[in-house]
Amino acid sequence: MPKYIAPLEDMQFILHDCLNICEHYQKLGFEDAADKSMVNAILEESGKFASEVLSPLNYPGDEQGCKLENGAVTTPTGFAEAYKQYCEAGWGALAFDPDFGGQGLPHSLSVVTAEMNTSANTSWSMYPGLTHGAINALSHHGTDELKQRYLPKLISGEWTGTMCLTEAHCGSDLGLLRTKAIPKEDGSYAITGTKIFISAGEHDMSENIIHLVLARLPDAPEGSAGISLFVVPKIMNLETAEGKTDNQVTCSAIEHKMGIKASATCVINFEDSIGYLVGPPNKGLACMFTMMNTARLATSVQGYAIAELSLQGSLEYAKDRLQMRSLSGVKAPDKPADPIIVHPDVKRMLFTQKALVEGNRGLAYYTASLVDSVESGNDNDGQVEARLGLLTPICKAFMTETGFECTNHGVQVFGGHGFICESEMEQQVRDCRISLIYEGTSGIQALDFLGRKVLRDKGAALVSWVSEIKQQAALVNDELKPYAETLLRYCDEWLGLTQQIGAKAQQDMDEVGAAAFDFLMYSGYLSVAHILLQQAQVVTGSDKSESFKKAKRQTLKFYFARLLPRIKTHKASLLSGNETLQCEDFEL
Repeated sequence: MPKYIAPLEDMQFILHDCLNICEHYQKLGFEDAADKSMVNAILEESGKFASEVLSPLNYPGDEQGCKLENGAVTTPTGFAEAYKQYCEAGWGALAFDPDFGGQGLPHSLSVVTAEMNTSANTSWSMYPGLTHGAINALSHHGTDELKQRYLPKLISGEWTGTMCLTEAHCGSDLGLLRTKAIPKEDGSYAITGTKIFISAGEHDMSENIIHLVLARLPDAPEGSAGISLFVVPKIMNLETAEGKTDNQVTCSAIEHKMGIKASATCVINFEDSIGYLVGPPNKGLACMFTMMNTARLATSVQGYAIAELSLQGSLEYAKDRLQMRSLSGVKAPDKPADPIIVHPDVKRMLFTQKALVEGNRGLAYYTASLVDSVESGNDNDGQVEARLGLLTPICKAFMTETGFECTNHGVQVFGGHGFICESEMEQQVRDCRISLIYEGTSGIQALDFLGRKVLRDKGAALVSWVSEIKQQAALVNDELKPYAETLLRYCDEWLGLTQQIGAKAQQDMDEVGAAAFDFLMYSGYLSVAHILLQQAQVVTGSDKSESFKKAKRQTLKFYFARLLPRIKTHKASLLSGNETLQCEDFEL
């Protein structure tokens, strides 16, 4: 049964050795975070909270789940107490504005702590996670009055937040939503409608829940151009409501799900509920994207964070489980059989998990550092934001797709024991599966990536990213040059494929949809190859142990030999075109 232990050595290596994170913080004006010892202290304390408080609640929470009675949701035993500890320690306030009670630390630092919480207990991490998105949306688009009213309580964790987008008849196509917002004489709005799949929409962990809701004004144009964003509190007056909603915001059901069972996924009804406009009328999608992009990066982390827990569990098991003898001779003569870690196929699965987790972690931390630059105003020419926009869909889709693959490997390492609940390995598969779906499915991310982030600007952002990869590849030492040469060759092919897809799209726009997923996965494998090559280069001159250095080189070798070649399949698929998807009657 996996007990989470924060991989601090790898986290610190990526932050300090690969990203020079304290120098990065210094340049951006984050003086308090520019102290390496302080950064490490934060990571160590966060790791203790995750392993000692959250991890023991993970399996029991999955078994117990959430319960809905008379409109109120009860979370599993220990969840509310853990949340109280989390708030009292100030973890939720880490990266937010000090003017509203935050600690003013960089976003990238909060990403690392969020990874630990997610690995230790994915369901629990959902409750504060959605709050962070609500804070970001209000911080960027709320009036001063709304900020003063809601941000201090959200940042302290006394209140939690949600994002209410989906309705029964519309998911990713939000232009179809029907929730209504009727203006009132006092400047507020009466919000009426039903939202589904609302994470943390109702629970017993905070005294109030603040919903950010997409709805239509009476004179709104059709489609996505007519959507506005509103903040709708569950409780208007805590003193008179006595913990119950006085704003006609009710939970009528919680979903019975495949995974993240300890996270309350709710059906929320609004009936003339009082709401307040956030941002300009009919510009709700633009405002909500501030929140959605934050959520997409958080979901990216979720993919490889759950895979980290699966890796820890399967690695420990593989060292202890005895099964057969090694093909090359007995490895444990004092035992009746060898541990399964000696078998090549088990090593293949463990190496796959390790390479994808460490590569994805490196890419996620780099992407989070771009958020630091954008949010601190250090992006005068817009190049950093363009890079962030390019990498966000790669992170969200690639990290969740490969994270799910890794959790399946974890079950396979355990064999039959992985298929039963007591091992806790099948839980990681179930918990990870939703990450490929919410905040935009992998297909939606792929369309955004290829259609908007690559072709719309004629590949400018992609060319910039490829140029940086090439520059760094040219600087590697002699030992790593064969890997750099492979990467450089594929980079040229990457740009050539972009041109081919663009040319096809001029004749048929469905060519974009037909190629999008494979193009994104191709891009993901190459981006992670760059990250792992960089790690292998940096570790050579670091003060890390010889075993750590050797492990990084072995991981790079495995990735380039066994995982990077997958791009050949993605290349063949994306070039096959829309023609292979044609049919008159889709029948089996």
